[in-house]
Amino acid sequence: MEREGSISRKTRETEIQVELRLDGEGESQISTGIPFFDHLLTALARHGLFDLRIQANGDLEVDQHHTVEDVGITLGQAIRVAVGEAAGLARFGSARIPMADALVQVDLDLSLRPHLVYRVSLKRDWVGQFDAALVEDFLYALCTNAGIDLHVNLEYGHNVHHTVEGIFKGFGRALDQATRIDPRIRGPLSTKGSL
Repeated sequence: MEREGSISRKTRETEIQVELRLDGEGESQISTGIPFFDHLLTALARHGLFDLRIQANGDLEVDQHHTVEDVGITLGQAIRVAVGEAAGLARFGSARIPMADALVQVDLDLSLRPHLVYRVSLKRDWVGQFDAALVEDFLYALCTNAGIDLHVNLEYGHNVHHTVEGIFKGFGRALDQATRIDPRIRGPLSTKGSL
């Protein structure tokens, strides 16, 4: 069974195409017009071992917000399509990522009940030309559209680059765990019989 999601989304502010293959090798082609955001998405794909292609064109002359949030929406929709009925999936994933001075914990549940807990306090908002405060908006949009209950906690750290990169790596690894198929699981992993 191919576990893939391909989504195109066009608004007055952005035009985005996302192709995701869960059973990949961590290969990616990312172009959002925001170099550090591309770097973060590449880290997500590599550490989650997903094949990911994202082409985004947005009104960056206005702000980065529309592009970052809309990539979150579109990637979330692609994850939802790729997961399908969630039959046989492990459902839960966790990753604890040390990155130099920062230690990040990411936990998630593919529950179809979206929720975001984001306990991350950044020392400053910018990494180069990227507004790191938008990471929370990206994750909220992604969770809402993918149906993920996501908890992100920064245990400590002061370097913003290390912190946000740790979040993306941790999310990739946790999502990889949650989307693994366990042959012992019949249907969705739920006492209700469905998610």
